[in-house]
Amino acid sequence: MSESRRCNTSGLALSSLLSLALLVGGACGPNPEATSGEAATGDTSGENAQGTAETVNPETQTPAPSIPEADALAPSDPEADAALPAPGTDSLGSAQEEALAAQAVAGLRTVAGWETLFLGRWNAEHTSIYLPMSKSLDSWQFYNLGYAIDGNTAMYRATGKTQYLDRALLYVNNVVGNAKASTSFPRSQFKDGYQGWAAARSEVLGQEVALYESYCWRYVTRMLRVIRETPALYGNATYRAQYDRLLAFTEKNIFEKWNKRGANSWIYRVNTHMASHWALIAMDLSRMTTDATKKATYLTVVNNINRDLPNSTSSLRGQLMTSTVNPAGYFWAAEWGSRSRPGQDVSHANGMMAYLVEAHDAGVEWTDADMRKFVVTLNSIIWPAAGRYGNFVDGTGKGNGWFNDGLMKLGRYDANLQRRLETHAVGRNTQFYANGALNAKLLSGNSAL
Repeated sequence: MSESRRCNTSGLALSSLLSLALLVGGACGPNPEATSGEAATGDTSGENAQGTAETVNPETQTPAPSIPEADALAPSDPEADAALPAPGTDSLGSAQEEALAAQAVAGLRTVAGWETLFLGRWNAEHTSIYLPMSKSLDSWQFYNLGYAIDGNTAMYRATGKTQYLDRALLYVNNVVGNAKASTSFPRSQFKDGYQGWAAARSEVLGQEVALYESYCWRYVTRMLRVIRETPALYGNATYRAQYDRLLAFTEKNIFEKWNKRGANSWIYRVNTHMASHWALIAMDLSRMTTDATKKATYLTVVNNINRDLPNSTSSLRGQLMTSTVNPAGYFWAAEWGSRSRPGQDVSHANGMMAYLVEAHDAGVEWTDADMRKFVVTLNSIIWPAAGRYGNFVDGTGKGNGWFNDGLMKLGRYDANLQRRLETHAVGRNTQFYANGALNAKLLSGNSAL
């Protein structure tokens, strides 16, 4: 199911491009973290799952108006929608996809096998969806663009081919190139000295929206960290110049901007997944910055979100409980301090997992034992059988099986889970294939737990 169905754009041209996204195998995730409005005086943003009878503002936990275009455009069969190839593109035919999927019978699909599937959609998604998004002046477009930055970065990590990193850099350079002073936005809540973008969605029209920026930028910082930690890239003048410029922009006009505007409102967000975006950004920045004071600030944010939020009695670690469905797995709720079932919705659990996997691999807080429990949560509770998907982390409800943005990354820790993902029919797009490839690469290096 395509998150681009939620993209509320202005102008027929971009609307048509996003309609094509529906045919590219679900180029965007199905449940964008939509805002019901972000104001300077407080956090009234909500990350709301699509297709529900009503959406909920997580700040107040009271019903908020549903988003009409989301409900009207939700497909009845997300698996079928996700598997559709784009007509007239270089997408692989179903026979070739099935042939590659059949490799799972004998053993795990290779990185090369995943890359073949990835390339079948790479250029179509680029020209029809992600390149236009990267050139947009609307920050809402960057929300979905983050998936392409993640996918291209993951495929670079899996293959070492710089054509994928170059495309991720192209998108980020385009976005940064269109940043403007906050004072230039007539409807900005802030009008301060930082640079950024205004949103064109009707409910936040003209405003600067922390959620849209952080949702994208967690993958920008991950890409930058790849450059910093790869000597051949960091030592290359062309990549180093881009890295230095983008890191400086990120430190000032992403992290410092929202931190100075009010950390309790914009960094320590109202639920697990929104705070996780900032934990990933801060963790990455702590491993790149050359400023000791900034590093201490970044690490404080990471530790606070992991263990001790300054504006709540809970934290990511504090939310986790042993699952009552399967004691080998985890249960958690999205709202700080809540222990109530059904817990976190699966679509937004992806956002939390995107951080936890990277933090584990960086040796920050999250252990092998944690990852094993999350694997059980996905493999046995959320996804107990082929075609059966829970809508919540306790396994209840009818979900759509979209795991692209975080949960599927658990495949790097468990070969059996990775094997199931090889034949998974939902979300077959470049982000899905790229992270499948990265899982395979890491498993070949003994990442299984």
